Amino acid sequence: MFHYPRVRDLREDHDKTQKEIAMLLHMHPTVYQRYERGERELPLWAAIRLADFYGVSLDFLVGRAEK
Repeated sequence: MFHYPRVRDLREDHDKTQKEIAMLLHMHPTVYQRYERGERELPLWAAIRLADFYGVSLDFLVGRAEK
């Protein structure tokens, strides 16, 4: 199981819905929900797009850095 707590935290901090972020990533909302719940591994291309969207580093996004 994969764990990406900051993916959900960042989405909520930016007042976005799962559906809005799924649309940003061009995927079905159910697929995105599985990333947030850690049921699927977040692909690198999606992580890069999310990091760019939120203005954070990949390390921060996946919990490897504090800033």
